[in-house]
Amino acid sequence: MLKKWLLLLLSATFLLALNSGCGNDQQTKESSTGDRYLTIKGSDTMVHLVSEWAEAFMHSVPTADLSVTGGGSGTGIAALINNTTDICAASRSIKEKEITLAAQKNIHPIEFKVAMDGIALVVNPANPINALTVEQIKKIFTGTVNNWKQVGGPDKPILVLSRESSSGTFVFFQEHVLDKEDYTAQARSLPGTSAMIQNIATDVWTIGYVGLGYAAQAADKVKTLAIAAEAGKPAIIPSEATINSGEYVIARPLFLYTGGQPAGLTKEFLDFVLNSEGQKIVREAGYVPIQ
Repeated sequence: MLKKWLLLLLSATFLLALNSGCGNDQQTKESSTGDRYLTIKGSDTMVHLVSEWAEAFMHSVPTADLSVTGGGSGTGIAALINNTTDICAASRSIKEKEITLAAQKNIHPIEFKVAMDGIALVVNPANPINALTVEQIKKIFTGTVNNWKQVGGPDKPILVLSRESSSGTFVFFQEHVLDKEDYTAQARSLPGTSAMIQNIATDVWTIGYVGLGYAAQAADKVKTLAIAAEAGKPAIIPSEATINSGEYVIARPLFLYTGGQPAGLTKEFLDFVLNSEGQKIVREAGYVPIQ
């Protein structure tokens, strides 16, 4: 009888483990006290926005506990693939090779477009340059142009600042502004947007790129350049209006990814992000709402 009871217990345990491992629907982690936990990891560009969403969501859902961390879009996607985050925040689309790797681990990422962002080119406020063309930006960041006098400024060397390769902003900028060419070997790679702002605020001859929301927040520390699509066309300052109209050309969508069909707290949070309250926060944080 004891052996029979042990066999039944082992069978029940096996079936429970099997059922818990099947399927890709997001499950809510819940403690014995009823608190529910959700982790969101990824894009540094989106950390401020996601943190604002998380704070407002926890205020409206007191039993929810959300953890938000950055590290870059690539880092967030890797965490999603490795099942160490519930949601990934990404300022670029997931790559085919990442989708393939995820599938090998029975993870099937689902994409949610949650906002739009303009990438702002920023310099020190003391820099007399106010506008550049996309071609000039490309030459600066690939190293063809390395002195401000080559773009109408003073005879001073240009110090190029860039994000690390795990950053979605790094990838988007390289693909859409540099036409997939390599950044100049002289570029200084920085781990986050805050470091970019700090460096530009203290060095007159630096140039870098940040999300529109960060540029707006740091308006007292950096100057946002107007960008012309090409020589002879008007230079446009990034804003909600110019991004929605398509006049500002260095713009991109922002995404949240789940490892399967969202359920539980994950779905509640995504519904909040995409509703009118969540999209109001997008605008207030300096990004561009999608509705």
